Amino acid sequence: MTKLIIGCGYLGQRVAAHYRESGIGIVATVRSRSRARQLEQQGIKPLIADLGWPSLPPLPLAGSNLFYFVPPAAEGKSDPLSANMVNEFRRQGSPRRLVYLSTTGVYGDCAGDWVDESRAPSPVVPRALRRWDAEQTFRTWSRESGSELVILRVAGFYGPGKLPLERLQRGLPMLREEEAPFSNRIHIDDLVRVCVAAMARGRPGEIYNVSDGHPTTMTDYFDRIADLAGLARPPKISLSEAHEQLSSGMLSYLQESRRLVNTKMVDELSIRPQFPDLTSGLPACFPPLPDRP
Repeated sequence: MTKLIIGCGYLGQRVAAHYRESGIGIVATVRSRSRARQLEQQGIKPLIADLGWPSLPPLPLAGSNLFYFVPPAAEGKSDPLSANMVNEFRRQGSPRRLVYLSTTGVYGDCAGDWVDESRAPSPVVPRALRRWDAEQTFRTWSRESGSELVILRVAGFYGPGKLPLERLQRGLPMLREEEAPFSNRIHIDDLVRVCVAAMARGRPGEIYNVSDGHPTTMTDYFDRIADLAGLARPPKISLSEAHEQLSSGMLSYLQESRRLVNTKMVDELSIRPQFPDLTSGLPACFPPLPDRP
């Protein structure tokens, strides 16, 4: 059965590598010839396709196990890219099972409450509204087609090469700790394991929160990375100052607070994080220090 990744970026390449190391072939879409060459060098069969196109070239969609890792459109409150994908399912054939990478942002601001999958979604910011729209698009398709859908609501993921080092180097400010909301994280290696497990044994129609289970704050996250990278910690500002100095994108994260319950991920997908907190996960993102003579 074909394993297919739609949108093979930072996460997709690592999921593909997992299957390749297990001797399982995988096909993945990218949007450019240069990215296709990179995948070929990694032993991944690439197909060039862009969901922004009016129609896609032939893809091995019918009966496949498909990971959908494409981020939503950059603007608006709906996601035309997921709608385009469903149109291709109707034209070329539906996958047997689809694992969709959504976001915990669909829960909205929960005032620091612990949040499990029974919490009613309440997205507010456009990026979360687009993810919620995509969830509904795929849920409708699954119901009408009979194909299986598993939704992963993923916390902010980090890993080697995916840390905010440039922002720290620029010395941009961060909200002071006492005003910072809770945020949630998952190490990329653990996220890969969750994706593979969701494809293998996630219950059809189910939603899984994906996080390490130990929320902290965005301020703590930046401070820890600065310390490990040997950089200055970001200067701290108040929330009122943040509205004047921080980007709208950063503010959208700082205005929502929730703590994710990952019990369902642990129990049903049998995934216990190898990196259960930032104390264990962040050092693994940096190369080991050379041994002293």
